Amino acid sequence: MDEPTRIRVLLVDDHSVVRMGLRSFFDMLDDIEVVGEASDGSEGVAMARRLTPDVVLMDLLMPNMDGVTAIGRIKAEMPETEIVTMTSFIEEEKVTAALEAGASGYVLKDAEADEVADAIRAAFRGEVHLDPAVARLLAQRMRQKKDPSEELVEPLTERERDVLRLLGQGKSNKEIGAELFITERTARTYVSNILGKLGLASRTQAALWAVEHKLAEPGKA
Repeated sequence: MDEPTRIRVLLVDDHSVVRMGLRSFFDMLDDIEVVGEASDGSEGVAMARRLTPDVVLMDLLMPNMDGVTAIGRIKAEMPETEIVTMTSFIEEEKVTAALEAGASGYVLKDAEADEVADAIRAAFRGEVHLDPAVARLLAQRMRQKKDPSEELVEPLTERERDVLRLLGQGKSNKEIGAELFITERTARTYVSNILGKLGLASRTQAALWAVEHKLAEPGKA
């Protein structure tokens, strides 16, 4: 019998105590394996190149290279590597920059360790995971900037709206396919079409768009 897949994780944080605590917790889990630790963004990028982890857990404020820059470089070279940002604060500019750079999750450092593990699992499955407070902040800020009902976009088909709604709930392509009775490849095609029509760069941005336009509830993305 094949052994269950273990998610290979790289920890990038300039605080050794944080890395130590996370490693101690993850070492007790059967499905997550810490393959390396880096103390700044520059070292994190280099280690990601060498180790090709499944998921990088990335701090934002670090010496030598900040987390947003590191996220962008890792995603440019290794688009299949997922990145979850973990930081101590909720600042709209930093959150948006991290997500636009390619992060697929955002959790706070005061979150329980099992919530961080869930964010890693979600990223590994290709899902979007945002701390509920982060999702509410982004949804609120986007609603303040413009009335979604007044925004003119290329019309989405009914099926595309169904797919977008599920994206807003953090569903993976496989889960979308299962719920809508379509293949995973077809779900992937719908996602690509949605991104093109809305002028978005990633499924994370699509999930936030769904929250903004009330196709999904804040905190479910």
